[in-house]
Amino acid sequence: MNTLRTGMLLATLTAIFMGVGYLIGGGAGMMIALVIAAGMNLFTYWNADRIVLASQRAREVDERAAPDLYGIVRELAGRAGLPMPRVYIVDNPQPNAFATGRNPAHAAVAATTGLLQLMSREEIAGVIAHELGHVKNRDTLTMAIAATIGGAVSMLANFAFFFGGGSRDNNNPLGFIGVLVAAIVAPFAAMLVQMAVSRTREYSADRASAEITGRPDWLIAALAKLDRGARAIPNPAVQRDPAMASLYIVNPLAGMRSLFATHPATEDRIAALRGMMGEFGGAGMSAASRDGGFPGATASPRVAVPRVGRTAPRGPWG
Repeated sequence: MNTLRTGMLLATLTAIFMGVGYLIGGGAGMMIALVIAAGMNLFTYWNADRIVLASQRAREVDERAAPDLYGIVRELAGRAGLPMPRVYIVDNPQPNAFATGRNPAHAAVAATTGLLQLMSREEIAGVIAHELGHVKNRDTLTMAIAATIGGAVSMLANFAFFFGGGSRDNNNPLGFIGVLVAAIVAPFAAMLVQMAVSRTREYSADRASAEITGRPDWLIAALAKLDRGARAIPNPAVQRDPAMASLYIVNPLAGMRSLFATHPATEDRIAALRGMMGEFGGAGMSAASRDGGFPGATASPRVAVPRVGRTAPRGPWG
């Protein structure tokens, strides 16, 4: 049901893009928009990870550069039955994380420096497991396509506003009214659809985190910190490109709630995770966790954070 709903939402987003093309150039504009949308989806399929990582200025790290974070990702990927994804760090004080890639074999997981500085090892594990849940459910491609089309609708709407109403010979069937609809209503509608796409995937990824770690309480603790951090600390990269907000584990744009939220309310996500506690026994610990445990589960050290600016030293960090 979730997959069907997501497919319908993506189709709606494409229809909005085509509708903007119609309002700008009539039937010919709609067909051009359809061709552009098809081309964008194809391009995004092959380049989604590069688009997202470049827009967020993420820097790839390996086991030598970030051994703690890399080790967490490797351990959890093994538990989830996934290939080892590439690991990235984003130089951003806001605690957050995201995953991207067209499929599990071409996935990437990124964490901000703020996440690594503020979270314990267990909390980071809960967050990374959530992102690996997106990878396992193949949400990363869906959300990247939604972000790309959503951004394209806004770009096309701006074009309509500045250039769509200046000529009587532009094939616009509704004249200036069509320009206003394309410039104002269409981006708003696209934003709502994109947010709905994101919200349908978050609960599934939260459950995946609990299943991978065997500890829903780890993600519960992390979500509370993430929500406070997102409200208090800005995310300039997402402010420049709001279409990327849906990719993160919590909404990186503070003050957007309810209908205008890219994610379910954090309180609702925490409540859903608490409802899973009984499934994993005791405080949420599965048999696998009791027997083997996640590395470092008995202590809560912060993961060493590499400096990722231009002055970043070579070799092991932390």
